[in-house]
Amino acid sequence: MITYCGLACHSCPIYLATREKDEEKKYKMRVDIAQQIKKLYGQDCKPEDVTDCDGCKTEGGRLLSGSKKCQIRKCASRKGVENCAHCDEYACEKLKEFFATEAHAHAKERLDEIRSGL
Repeated sequence: MITYCGLACHSCPIYLATREKDEEKKYKMRVDIAQQIKKLYGQDCKPEDVTDCDGCKTEGGRLLSGSKKCQIRKCASRKGVENCAHCDEYACEKLKEFFATEAHAHAKERLDEIRSGL
């Protein structure tokens, strides 16, 4: 599943941890995720802060706490687009800010590729 902003759930560590059945392994994954969040975003994060997520497009499923507040998600959902590549305002300022983060550069490439095929 490709998220509104172009991230791929199948390679997201949070999404993968959500699906992990082994509780010990799941906890270790959450420790790694919390460390990545601290490194990439400078936010203090504990493993227990990493909530389950079924993807930001899920209807009634589990959603990462940050995704609940995501302005890109809210906008794309309100507009009813499959992802931001399908939006008339692509790439808006919200997306440009998001893409400016090194960790999200691949999301822009993915959306650009989708958009070129429309």
